Amino acid sequence: SPLLQLQDSYSKSGIACLTGEEIGNSIQNLDLIESEDREADPCWQVKWHLGKLIKKMMSRSYEENISAINVEKTLTLPHTEGQTPRSPTHRIAAHLTGSSSRRNVLSSRINPLPRRGNGHKINNWESSRKGHSFLYNVELRNGELVIPQSGFYYIYSQIYFRFREDENKDSDLLGQIRNPKQLVQYVYKLTNYPEPILLMKSARTSCWSKKAEYGLYSIYQGGVFQLKREDRIFVSVSNSDIVDMDKEASFFGAFMI
Repeated sequence: SPLLQLQDSYSKSGIACLTGEEIGNSIQNLDLIESEDREADPCWQVKWHLGKLIKKMMSRSYEENISAINVEKTLTLPHTEGQTPRSPTHRIAAHLTGSSSRRNVLSSRINPLPRRGNGHKINNWESSRKGHSFLYNVELRNGELVIPQSGFYYIYSQIYFRFREDENKDSDLLGQIRNPKQLVQYVYKLTNYPEPILLMKSARTSCWSKKAEYGLYSIYQGGVFQLKREDRIFVSVSNSDIVDMDKEASFFGAFMI
């Protein structure tokens, strides 16, 4: 009798009972059969916990598969006009740096009328693969980046303003430069509309002391904008006489997101 009791106890505490019926049926009926006898049965408890674990793992796997399918569908959804899915080899990006030459760095004003744009447009960005500059599937025309494909783009620009005392300069001119100056950087886009559209501007006011031999200031700005194919973007600045086109300090770029 003691041996039979021990054998019966061992059988209930083991997992041998799992081989007596289809495990799939047990998992499906976990929540259908609930009674005090079942809860007190060690074998049923093993089945119950095992079934819950299997259901949990199956649910997690299902959610992961659904998420992957949704991401794939999102990437293959029809794009807006002019947009096509991009492959890694068709990335759209540009980073232009300042040119080491100061000659003909800045063009004349976009238009003398304020409603036609402000500042002096920067024309001769360095676009070759010298240093950090590059162009991927983007064209540069007269200082303007031509957008090849409609979509959302992150646009950024930084301009370096640098004033340094020059003994050869006329004292009246130096006095004008030392006066409080509003250093402004503009980022415009050109479309079929006859006037340039201002996307961003950033500014600061600086006044150099008469005792100062030099002054250094950088203005950076960036943002996301929706652009269309053949739109053109460019940078213009105020106070072009103190802009320094150092390639590590003055730069302009954009990339599709």
